[in-house]
Amino acid sequence: MTTYITTPIYYVNAQPHLGHAYTTIVADTYSRFRRISGEDVRFQTGTDEHGDKIAEAADKEDVAPKEYADRISGMFRDTWPILQVEPDNFIRTTDADHIAVVQEILQNVYDKGDIYFDEYSGLYCRGCERFLTEKELVDGNCPDHQQPPQEIAEQNYFFRMSKYQQQLINHIKANPEFITPERYRNEVLSFLSEPLEDLCISRPKTRLTWGIELPFDENFVTYVWFDALINYLTGLGYPDGEKYDKFWPVAEHVIAKDILKPHAIYWPTMLLSMEVPLYKKLHVHGYWNVDNTKMSKSIGNVVRPKELVEAYGIDTLRYFTLREMSFGLDASFSSEAIVSRKNSDLANDLGNLYSRSLAMLQKYCNGVVPAPQQEGGNDKQLAEIAEKMLAAYTKNMETFQFHRGLKAVWELVSYANKYIVTNEPWALAKDEGQRPRLETVLYNLAECLRLLALVLKPVMPETADKMVAGLGIAADDASVNLLAVGGAWNVLNPGTVLQKADPLFPRVDVKQHMGKDEKKSDTSKKEKKKANKSVPADAEGLITFEQFQQVEIRVAEVVAAEKIKKSDRLLKLTVKAPEERTIVAGIAEHYAPEEVVGLQVLIVANLKPAKLMGIPSQGMVLAAKTEVDGETRLVLATVSKPVAVGSTVA
Repeated sequence: MTTYITTPIYYVNAQPHLGHAYTTIVADTYSRFRRISGEDVRFQTGTDEHGDKIAEAADKEDVAPKEYADRISGMFRDTWPILQVEPDNFIRTTDADHIAVVQEILQNVYDKGDIYFDEYSGLYCRGCERFLTEKELVDGNCPDHQQPPQEIAEQNYFFRMSKYQQQLINHIKANPEFITPERYRNEVLSFLSEPLEDLCISRPKTRLTWGIELPFDENFVTYVWFDALINYLTGLGYPDGEKYDKFWPVAEHVIAKDILKPHAIYWPTMLLSMEVPLYKKLHVHGYWNVDNTKMSKSIGNVVRPKELVEAYGIDTLRYFTLREMSFGLDASFSSEAIVSRKNSDLANDLGNLYSRSLAMLQKYCNGVVPAPQQEGGNDKQLAEIAEKMLAAYTKNMETFQFHRGLKAVWELVSYANKYIVTNEPWALAKDEGQRPRLETVLYNLAECLRLLALVLKPVMPETADKMVAGLGIAADDASVNLLAVGGAWNVLNPGTVLQKADPLFPRVDVKQHMGKDEKKSDTSKKEKKKANKSVPADAEGLITFEQFQQVEIRVAEVVAAEKIKKSDRLLKLTVKAPEERTIVAGIAEHYAPEEVVGLQVLIVANLKPAKLMGIPSQGMVLAAKTEVDGETRLVLATVSKPVAVGSTVA
């Protein structure tokens, strides 16, 4: 089995930030997971270095575009080792072999008749570096850059993208996993329901010289997206390299939702014209906000990977981003949230389990893993939870549901900590007659740590290596490197000699840490307040129709519900709308969990995520407040007849 996973090649008009880090951590984690699954893996990332914005940024710094691109590309390359990201290939669009492949493909598509010359008048956004349609504008502005596009009339070359529209629609419908999560597949199909315009793929040298020259007309350079997307083939030695034959049939791309259209429409139609098989899957994730506010240079809240690693540690950052974001939905980063995860999940749960278990093995077994002898108590349940974890972990890591995979892992961590409390090894050690039982309990704890080190290897490689070393297992031992060997219970060899181990995750002093962050953020508080201002209603408290249109109400189906510990008022709901998300609802006093499962309810789907009782809530369930027998009661808003989940309420 083989895997080819790619990130987008990052545009070098800006330095690496949290969004770049997340995409690349996802691809790195997936590549590591596939490796422990026994597959032959190729992982590629790189930088996109041509186009208007690069030329403009270089001009502002009064340097040549190549010099500017070299510097920023170097920043990306230097960032990945800091995050323990290990790509097999780092590609640049200024590489000579990439330029040659792009020109060869352009010539072939041109010779086929799929590129033609025409005069065009349209609305050009410099930020997007493409022409926009009237339908894409919001109040006359580009929705992404909040600036009106410039009307340009010029002669250019066009790719017959429309020729392949129906073929692409057919492929998407026949292959449900071609674009995931489903909400983005639906978005692409919705876009393709309208006639597709042909794609302008050139820029005249009178306007832009920083690009790959068209092989059939020296007066034009290639549109940056036609150039950039081809990197996924160049990095495999297309058209006749061994790596291309081996890895392209299983290609999977990871992107953020802002570049969905180029990857889901431009790229497949280009491949169809080239008569190259389409990639296997496109995985699309949401945005990272900072303190529930979109990252912005003007606000001053752009978060850099190096700063995050220095503040929290490599594996804390990797774990937090994968655990906190439900892949496909937006998520919010805050110092409070990451410190909470580190202290709770990593220090209290995993770190405590590791330290206590090894300390008891050292104290009661002289640092040697004993052989299990006397099964009893909850041993069988611990093994069953471990096996259940492995199944859930594997399924969710395969489908990019990393937060769920890690949730399953932490269910084992939690139960293992309870296992210590219920079996009381310190009490067993006082009675020599309980020695067989003590050794069984301690073996099970050591085996639990080995299994955790194996499944955490893709997510937190540094931590997994520390756990393996502390357990006295060789770094290259298959039991901690391959699921096929180590993904079972009772694999650890008795007699293994433990090594000295330091704590995995020292706790963070929250007050001290938050105090530092408050000082850092003082300079941007005014800008954040300004950015968060809502559109005011008129003097009578009424809102406009345009304001109402900003609220997205959808039909959602409740697929799971549970009470939240330490709260009498809150239920944790898992809903489909149509993507799966978590919503914390204040209805526990009025509904039992089993009463709401299966209901179709109305939710506000575009509400900024908020954390309630430590649980991220991605929306709001609508309910009416009424009086029943003199008591106030909440009644959920539902639909009178079953409808497709995700349907918008008009």
